[in-house]
Amino acid sequence: MFLELTEHLKCPGDHREEYLVVATGAMKERAIVFGTIGCPVCKAEFLVVNRVARFGEPEISAASGALPLGAEAVQALLGLASPGGFVVLVGSGAALAGELAGLMEGVHFVGINAPESIVAAPFLSLLVGRSVIPLKEAMARGVVIGAEHATEPWLAEGARVLLRGQRLVVLSEAVPPAGIEEMVVGQGTWVGRKP
Repeated sequence: MFLELTEHLKCPGDHREEYLVVATGAMKERAIVFGTIGCPVCKAEFLVVNRVARFGEPEISAASGALPLGAEAVQALLGLASPGGFVVLVGSGAALAGELAGLMEGVHFVGINAPESIVAAPFLSLLVGRSVIPLKEAMARGVVIGAEHATEPWLAEGARVLLRGQRLVVLSEAVPPAGIEEMVVGQGTWVGRKP
């Protein structure tokens, strides 16, 4: 897990957002390989094992099949032309991380409940959670949600972590979440913008 991501982590507990405390057991370059993440509010602890932060076991397994769009199309739909910040990839959407990293230099990707075949990399942090994206509100420049997660609460969570003016890409023609303006629907994809 990318060290700089720690300031954007959120406890999945139902309480106010608070900075989490991270104790690193092992680091390599700018990544936490092993460690513990603690919540000062509810005292919950979460482990980082082999670069993956574990905030609970996922209810839905991410599909590893073909996606309706490739990385170039998803990059265009996200509308990001400048480097920096974070893009959240939920479920099977995390399979696009490697190709997107080649197209979007300087952006760090956060895979939530990624398929088991996906491994952490310098451009990709992996988080595992249950029904909650364990990231603070309004921190992502873009969110991509795989078809298997194109339901509530994942759609609402994607909208919650998205910055104003940025886009949510759902790899399914899903019902849009509240607070997101629909932009495009078709070819197995839904795209919206957070006003």
